[in-house]
Amino acid sequence: MSRPRPRAKAAMPRSETRLIGFNKPMDVLSQFTGDGHWPGLKRYLDMPGLYPAGRLDRDSEGLLLLTNDGILQARLTDPKSATPKTYFVLIEGTPTPEALEALRGGVTLKDGPTRPARVEQVAEPGWLWPREPPVRFRASIPEAWLKLTITEGRNRQVRRMCAHVGLPVLRLIRWSVGDHTVEGLTPGTWKSLQP
Repeated sequence: MSRPRPRAKAAMPRSETRLIGFNKPMDVLSQFTGDGHWPGLKRYLDMPGLYPAGRLDRDSEGLLLLTNDGILQARLTDPKSATPKTYFVLIEGTPTPEALEALRGGVTLKDGPTRPARVEQVAEPGWLWPREPPVRFRASIPEAWLKLTITEGRNRQVRRMCAHVGLPVLRLIRWSVGDHTVEGLTPGTWKSLQP
C-alpha cells in the first residue's frame, strides 16, 4: 500500500505592507493595552495586525511608527540599521559648548558608550502643539531647546544622554524616524506612510 503524496499547501495571501505614523500624546503607552494607570494605543487606533516599530516612553511625545510587516519592523528598530531618529528636546539650563561637544562625540552611560549624536541649540519649534496636560515650569529656571539626532534606540537614551552632561529633559518630542516625520499630525492622530 502506497502512502498518499503530500499535497502542496495553498500559499497564504500576503497582505499589503502597511506603515502608519502616529503622533503619540504625552502619558500614552507605546502598546495597545493600557496598564491601569495610563492608556494604551487602543484608545486612538483600532488597527488589528499593526505593531509598534520601536517605542516612545510614556512621558515622551511625537512620532511612533506602526507596521504589519515584521521585516520592516526589525529593520526600523535594529541598531545595525542606524536609522536616524530626530528629537526636539526642552532642557533645563543653558547648554554649554562643552556639553554639546560631549553629546556630539558620544557619552558613556551605564550600558556603555553611545554613538555620536548630531545636536544643535534651536529656537522653540513653530509647529509645537500645547502640552496636555499643561505643565508650568518655574520661571526662574532657564530653558533651551535642542534638536538632537541619534542612530540607536536604547531605553530612555536621549534623556540619559542629556542628564549625563547636566541638562535635565523637561519635554521630549520625536520629530522623525528616517525620512518619516510627525509634520501635520496633531497629538492622537495618524497618517499612512509609504513603507
